[in-house]
Amino acid sequence: MMLFCLYALFITLLTERSRIFAPSNPNQLPIMKRMIYMNLGIAGSGGIVSEALTALEPVESVQVKAIWVRPHSQPKGQALAQDYDIPALYTDYEAFLQQADIDTVYIGLVNSAHYEYTRKALLFGKNVIVEKPFASNLREVRELLELAQEKNLFLWEAVSLLHMPNFAKLQELLPQLGTIRMVQANYSQYSSRYDKYLAGTVLPAFDPQLSGGALYDINIYNLNLIIGLFGSPKSVSYHPTKGFNGIDTSGVAILAYDGFQAIAVGAKDSASPSGCLIQGEKGYIQIESAPNELTSIMLCLRKDDCKDVYALNQYPHRLSHEFEAFANMLQAQDFAGRDFYLDISLKVADIAEKARRSADIIFPADHEIQQ
Repeated sequence: MMLFCLYALFITLLTERSRIFAPSNPNQLPIMKRMIYMNLGIAGSGGIVSEALTALEPVESVQVKAIWVRPHSQPKGQALAQDYDIPALYTDYEAFLQQADIDTVYIGLVNSAHYEYTRKALLFGKNVIVEKPFASNLREVRELLELAQEKNLFLWEAVSLLHMPNFAKLQELLPQLGTIRMVQANYSQYSSRYDKYLAGTVLPAFDPQLSGGALYDINIYNLNLIIGLFGSPKSVSYHPTKGFNGIDTSGVAILAYDGFQAIAVGAKDSASPSGCLIQGEKGYIQIESAPNELTSIMLCLRKDDCKDVYALNQYPHRLSHEFEAFANMLQAQDFAGRDFYLDISLKVADIAEKARRSADIIFPADHEIQQ
């Protein structure tokens, strides 16, 4: 009996020292009838598509009705359709947009194709979820935004962290830090494609002709985190490590705000623990995960121990929350919500392009004017 009491006391003290806030057990929630808010068509067959389809499985409000792949990727499309019970497969994009029983298209293609395929889907009257980065430059993003608004359609950039409960909590906690003095965000992950790049094989992630590179592929999450919290900076500069074809394999973006600097590190040529620190005069917030995961937040104030840890995300997969949020906005016809997130996308596209151009990294889209 004494041992049990001592153990209970130990658990009580541990809980008081480090309070952990977590979501309710979803298995204890009442079973509700499935309500479909979005009939989704998938465009693409790459790795991000497999991730998206896995993330969509527990999202009850979204039903995947069709998938489109390029003709040479038909075997991959057939495998995806079979694995995820997708009823219709297309290799003709216009037929997919005209015939499939869908109201929304998810664009999971190479970066340089985002603009063209998003634009065509909008012209066919479909709502669109486009993977990050939204497009190759600010001009393309602005044109797509204006087209969606003109046609009264929904358009979203798939930036997972912005739709997580942990991000909402981060926004709520931020004022407790007082005046912000420093932000450090790091997302460094050795790319599975980097060894081939070193051997001379350039895959899309390292191809400037396809709008690749560390800034647009991985550091874009840091930019979304920083700009999502603090808005646009006064200025930005980018300091990359460039490979043999002029692409940035890693780099540091420095965003200057009134009263503080924000440093965004993104690397595909090396790895380190990823995370974020937001420092204020009254304390700091620490995120011990890559920004696209945002698994937990620790608040540390000068007058207290670091005792509040928040882990509020409901889904095990990092992409699930964004799909649920998009479906809810579509069902509610929440165009104000659409425009709120599009404003963040515009700001990120502007800063990303300015950062890229400051380092003399030019994409083909920078020279193109849409007819």
